[in-house]
Amino acid sequence: MYKIETFIPKESLQDLRRALLEVDAGHVGNYRGCLSYYPVTGVWFSEEGSNPTIGKQGEWSEEPELKVEVNVEDSNKDKTVEAIRKVHPYEEPLINVIKLAE
Repeated sequence: MYKIETFIPKESLQDLRRALLEVDAGHVGNYRGCLSYYPVTGVWFSEEGSNPTIGKQGEWSEEPELKVEVNVEDSNKDKTVEAIRKVHPYEEPLINVIKLAE
């Protein structure tokens, strides 16, 4: 089992939820689409050559985001990461894949 985390703007939550449901991420017993999210503040510096969705190249950005967490079976890890990448609005999305203890 893995926990997969990503950070997105609030406006992207529904697209992400649909994408995760399509690949059966967050399936727990008789429940589908189980995930958690909570507000965080993202901070980054956009270097030369970047194409930031939010902020400007050569500047610091600080924006409200949602941290979204979902648990997936080992066999579903790769397609869940791929589904997140397809709908994530950022040029370089941060996706943490964490192996959980059995």
